[in-house]
Amino acid sequence: MLDKMYCCIDLKSFYASVECVERGLDPMKTNLIVADPTRGSGSICLAITPAMKALGIKNRCRVFQIPKNVEYITAMPQMRKYMEISADIYSVYLRYVSPDDIHVYSIDECFIDMTDYLKLYKKTPLEFTVMLMDAVYNETGICASAGIGTNLFLCKVALDITAKHSPNFIGFLDEKKFKETVWTHRPITDVWNIGRGIAARLERMGIFDLKGVAEFPESMLYKEFGVNAEFLIDHANGREPCTIKDIHEYKSKSASISNSQILFEDYGYNDALTVMKEMVDLQVLELVDRHLVTDSISLHIGYSKDVIKPSGGTRKLDGFTNSYKKIISHFEALYNETVNKAFPIRKISIGLCNLQDDYMASITLFTDVEAEERERKLQETVVDIKKRYGKNSILKGISYTEKATARSRNKMVGGHNGGE
Repeated sequence: MLDKMYCCIDLKSFYASVECVERGLDPMKTNLIVADPTRGSGSICLAITPAMKALGIKNRCRVFQIPKNVEYITAMPQMRKYMEISADIYSVYLRYVSPDDIHVYSIDECFIDMTDYLKLYKKTPLEFTVMLMDAVYNETGICASAGIGTNLFLCKVALDITAKHSPNFIGFLDEKKFKETVWTHRPITDVWNIGRGIAARLERMGIFDLKGVAEFPESMLYKEFGVNAEFLIDHANGREPCTIKDIHEYKSKSASISNSQILFEDYGYNDALTVMKEMVDLQVLELVDRHLVTDSISLHIGYSKDVIKPSGGTRKLDGFTNSYKKIISHFEALYNETVNKAFPIRKISIGLCNLQDDYMASITLFTDVEAEERERKLQETVVDIKKRYGKNSILKGISYTEKATARSRNKMVGGHNGGE
């Protein structure tokens, strides 16, 4: 059996590069940020060009953190444009590779199983990866970096850690090279899927790098991390059994949908309740459109400047439903029970959990079947109108109150300006 060979291709400073290409500028030489200037100097830069990174400026910084002596162009986010360019680049990959061998990881990053294509194109893994990167650049002007590895984990780590130090922006790792170059790399948070929380727990155990994980007693790792220790141990040894085929065939045992919103200013108790109602309305319409029902909800409230711990919780419903009237009543009760009225609110997150097909909807002796059928038909009509004429074509009255956010957010993509 032929050894597996993967590449992970990342579009360098994607949003900023798109804006530079649109202006006929070189992102390697141009200082440009993608940020919404209407949000003030505290606005987060969604992307900065490689030229600005070379000056030591951090990606995802806030505008006010950019040194005053640095001149730069500010580009308003155009999320729809970025999605279109991303789709164009995906179509470039499809000229060389079957969609069965591609896993789109994000708008600017994808994994490709190139194992069966190396013989077809008579190329080495490096030559094949360069061929794809060149094809993308020639058609879109977007530069890329890449990691090559013998499994998905190694090619991702090669991209994130070793490609940065390569003159052609391409890194390579097999298990042997991984132990030679990445085993002692610090900070350990540079490694894919190891966040600050996991790193802090490892540090308390005296572990600061992957070599430390690999040499630590496995029984103690399982005691600390439970079943998740298996992934940590595998990755510490450069192993990853999951393939792109496995990812495509995976089906979650449970499903949920969620929505989160960071408010532009501090909100009081009642105004935040209005926003939460809008968010629930949006999620319930998604349930109806997808012919799903839920029997549990979640709510998470974050306060301004972390003055107190977040509040919220979960709640089990009386049965499966996609009725807005039923679901919003439970959300309001959970909101009233858990939210602290004394502190300003800055973040709202909601979730509808344990989703099932709508034939699972619960009916009891107390269910007004006719009323629920009328509500369902009304919801379906609203969904149809929004699809035909836009999300703002029909809204509840609360969305026209001063602090409501639905109208403005409906014009956004991924919480950012969608562009023309």
